[in-house]
Amino acid sequence: MTTTTKYEWGEGVFTLLSWFKKEKVNNALVLVAGAGALGNEVVKDLTLFGVGHIFIVDFDRIELSNLTRSVLFREEDALQHRYKAEVVAKRAMEINPQIKVTPIVGNLFSEVGLALYKSVDVIIGCLDSRLARYQLNRMAMRAGKTWIDGSIENLTGAVKVYSPGISCYECGLSREEFNIIMLRTGCADVVRSQASQGRIATTPVSASIVGAVQAQEAMKIIHEDTYDKESKPFTTLQGKMWRYEGLTNTTNIYKFASWKKNCPAHEQWTPTLPGENMTADMSVSEALEELKRICGAQAVEINMMNNKFIEAVISDSPEKEFKVMVPESQLDDTISSDAEMRKLSYKTLFHKKFHENIDSCFPFQKLTLKQIGIPYFDVLKVATEKGEFYVELSADKERFE
Repeated sequence: MTTTTKYEWGEGVFTLLSWFKKEKVNNALVLVAGAGALGNEVVKDLTLFGVGHIFIVDFDRIELSNLTRSVLFREEDALQHRYKAEVVAKRAMEINPQIKVTPIVGNLFSEVGLALYKSVDVIIGCLDSRLARYQLNRMAMRAGKTWIDGSIENLTGAVKVYSPGISCYECGLSREEFNIIMLRTGCADVVRSQASQGRIATTPVSASIVGAVQAQEAMKIIHEDTYDKESKPFTTLQGKMWRYEGLTNTTNIYKFASWKKNCPAHEQWTPTLPGENMTADMSVSEALEELKRICGAQAVEINMMNNKFIEAVISDSPEKEFKVMVPESQLDDTISSDAEMRKLSYKTLFHKKFHENIDSCFPFQKLTLKQIGIPYFDVLKVATEKGEFYVELSADKERFE
């Protein structure tokens, strides 16, 4: 007969740190975007610290090439093409069974609700493209949250911390970088096939160093409101960049703050009205009626700016319409899984027949909010004759507790 020893994670270890508040860490919520090499290291460190609830977002599957720098992946994971987010969550809770790690297999911009971003203490970006950083920055700014960006290449790495009112990723982009991102997102009426990104050579050492600094910054931000300015025993990288160069064994900190007036990324979705009865599982018609009640309005319109609903796509040559009925985030997969569209997609442009604003004239009222592209625990941007409102799908909160 085996007995389980009851213990509290980190007792007698982290409690020896003068700045560490155990209860604060146990109750902390952290969202990690990206479950590759950096994501592995960040989640591993947060797990060892005992962060109470970690959300890990990634839509990708594990490949054999990931094994050389991802401590939580195994060969069988790659051979079975498992989702990165699900494997990271499982392995983290094996390390520390006293925390919760929730995997979200999806796109961080269109398939993760804004209310979830609002609910966490800090966001950590473990991403490998400008487009993903641009999208995460938009969500973090709307939510009014600090996010910690990490990047690695060869033996080099960098960590930057972006906070509303101090520093914004989009403000720091050059015109060329911004144009590249706009090209990747495509035009409103055309589906553009995205070029596959070449792999960047990295090492497990770079990932572990940069991931550790990101996790350390997250711990500081979790503790920030515990101390006033005079008594705070640490400084953060907010508005700065920490850079590591492994080839020459040098580290430097630079001021890296850019905050421009009228930047569209600075839009904060506040105040938020609670939609206690609202869930992504309700039909469009039910949602519109409930929104009228919450907003006290005669007419309401839901803006689908993150994830338009695609009714059909039309090819140029041959001229043909394909009914798809999916959110824009699922369109590439829908085209790829259809033999006829897959052939055409390499030879012709597809024009979209889409719905960006959902109101009483929307022809598919029986579809659920989830089916048209609104994720669980989202915040809806609602236009009415009385002005604009932000309404939370509050009934979905229990899914993330």
